[in-house]
Amino acid sequence: MFCRRSIRTTLTAIAILFFGFAPTDVSAEVRLPGIFGEHMVLQRDVKLPVWGWAEAGEKVSVRIGDAAIETTADAAGKWSVRLPALAAGGPLTLEVRGTNTIVLEDVLIGEVWLCSGQSNMQWLVNQSQNFEEEQAAAGHPRIRHITIPRVAQPFPVDDVRADWEVCSPETVGGFSAAAYFFGRTLHQELDVPIGLINSSWGGTRIEPWTPPVGFTLDEALADIHKQVLLTDPSSDLYKESLRKYMGDAAGWLKTAEEAIREENVLEPMPAYPQELRPFTSHQQPTMLYNAMIHPLVPFAIRGAIWYQGESNHTEGNLYAKKTLALVGGWRKVWNQNELPLYYVQIAPFQYGNENPFILAEFWEAQAAALAIPGTGMAVINDIGNLADIHPKNKQEVGRRLALLALKNTYGQKDLVASGPTFRSMEIDGRRIRIHFDHTGSGLASRDGKPLSHFELIGEDTDFVPAEAVIEGDSVVVSSPKVEKPMAIRFAWHKLAEPNLMNKEGLPAGAFRAGEVPQRDYLALKVPEAKQYQLVYELDLAKLGREIAYDQDLRDRITAPFDRVAYFLELQKPGEEVQWVYVSMEPFSDDLAKIGMPALAAKARFQQRVAGLNVLSNVEGIATGEGLTGGNIEFWSGNYGPPNAAKIPGASDALWDFGDEFAPPEDGYGCMQVHNHEAGQTIFAINQWKGAASADVGIGNSEGKTRDWTFVGNAGQYIVKKLRVLVRPSK
Repeated sequence: MFCRRSIRTTLTAIAILFFGFAPTDVSAEVRLPGIFGEHMVLQRDVKLPVWGWAEAGEKVSVRIGDAAIETTADAAGKWSVRLPALAAGGPLTLEVRGTNTIVLEDVLIGEVWLCSGQSNMQWLVNQSQNFEEEQAAAGHPRIRHITIPRVAQPFPVDDVRADWEVCSPETVGGFSAAAYFFGRTLHQELDVPIGLINSSWGGTRIEPWTPPVGFTLDEALADIHKQVLLTDPSSDLYKESLRKYMGDAAGWLKTAEEAIREENVLEPMPAYPQELRPFTSHQQPTMLYNAMIHPLVPFAIRGAIWYQGESNHTEGNLYAKKTLALVGGWRKVWNQNELPLYYVQIAPFQYGNENPFILAEFWEAQAAALAIPGTGMAVINDIGNLADIHPKNKQEVGRRLALLALKNTYGQKDLVASGPTFRSMEIDGRRIRIHFDHTGSGLASRDGKPLSHFELIGEDTDFVPAEAVIEGDSVVVSSPKVEKPMAIRFAWHKLAEPNLMNKEGLPAGAFRAGEVPQRDYLALKVPEAKQYQLVYELDLAKLGREIAYDQDLRDRITAPFDRVAYFLELQKPGEEVQWVYVSMEPFSDDLAKIGMPALAAKARFQQRVAGLNVLSNVEGIATGEGLTGGNIEFWSGNYGPPNAAKIPGASDALWDFGDEFAPPEDGYGCMQVHNHEAGQTIFAINQWKGAASADVGIGNSEGKTRDWTFVGNAGQYIVKKLRVLVRPSK
């Protein structure tokens, strides 16, 4: 099949080919945007926008099947019509006539979906599992696919160049896998043609895909909206800012003239505001909307599927607001207030040494976006790959997205399209009962094993793994370690692959519920702390060259003090909080020198300390009152393993309790409290300039050091807090 055009169009092409120029009236040619092409699918049962360009005032007629409409190009050379709604079927011919004729053959009428996102939407069928089998079975000529070129633009463009492809064993390998398997399921269930518009780009954030109007839909996105307006020459904010700069520049020019006359030194001209410069990166707001979505509007679509989030996954609940901006913005530009958006909750993945709860909080944000009417979420925590951010089982991803569309868009109300979702919880003695929606024909364990990834927290415990048992459409959760449960969480870890599902095989997604108790282990576990006053509090996640305390209360300490105390809390993901408390007779009366011994503190101590009191929940720590084996090593410089202080039991070969200070003063740095009689470090904080690669620990470290030197483990902890206290003299 081919696109037939008028003799005039052909002569134009010949002129360009042989003579290097076109006739002067080329602008009179009728044109269609690139989204229209042979083999395309048009949306059934809705009026069909068709638009394009021609000479101003030119008469244009558009015909498909028995429907024909005439219009006239406006003064800017633009024209548009809305063809009557058509039932599913085809093939038909779309014909556009002006001074030339455009004929598009093999046009089908069916269901059209926009398929967008980042690399997991861009991922091809030939990269997915079982490709050879899928290729052999890809004889679906009524499924059509178009790939929008990956281009970014600072301002909206009107056209793209792309071609529709007919699904076949020869072409299917280049289709978006998630889109194809979504479309194939719809095609099999609805028995109508399916059109898939693949507009995706690997590694991209959500903001570039969002139209400017989307950022007006939530106050939390006001800064992004302002950023967009400042780059838009048509906006009042841009004009106001530019006028201000022009005024500043005019003032400078006046001053410059005076400087020339008076032979004065002149300050440089005010710099042009960077915020007024157009965006340049494909990761900046609206850049992909402008180039890859705007040219498609108002091409008639039924809805959109979305597979993205990895590049925004550290944003927590803000992502729910950005999802609203995306779908709300698309609905406004398409003028379809009920345009459905079905999206994929991203799969569990390692994400390096990142705090594992960050991804769980992102899952929570994706689930929160379900509050947006007309949305649905496909959970895939059972078909991911912890070592690969691109799970290969796109067949099931597409099927689950299609289930949502079949149920919510196409009215198959009895279809189970979602896994169990949290509805409510109730505390019953030592148990918590969880009630679920979307249980289908019943709850089940995917692998037949006990339910996994449930955790409880109680009045006197941290979150601990819990036993979970299915009882009807609810799950009862308990733990022998938790007498009074208060809150629950499920699959709350980046590597969680839980086994709770409904009997239709759709998994439950991560959630948390209940009231997590706010506990102060220092107040609960250390009776003598009631006699002390807080001097410093520091979240060790904020470590750096300069120490900025979360609380610095030195000004409130007006009386002398007779004891100094340190309380360190550490928690790794999925583990209980470890803590240690140690108090001692003061080694300095200068409050500046009892805190973190950064360079500015001018603290340098390598000495014994008297009267250790030690409490800890860490196994192996020697606890008690009045312990006599205390010594400290506080300084900002380097140090080596020789036992320069002659501490009993210390090694000359290992970094431990009796190291040797070494220049420079602004070096590695250590803050260590030891009990050398017990042969152990009580706690250590070293190399604070390393931030997440600082050394932090309670008790002895293993390997080549005992005092945590060179361990670089601070990033492993999700809780790491130090408090420094003093006891006022009686």
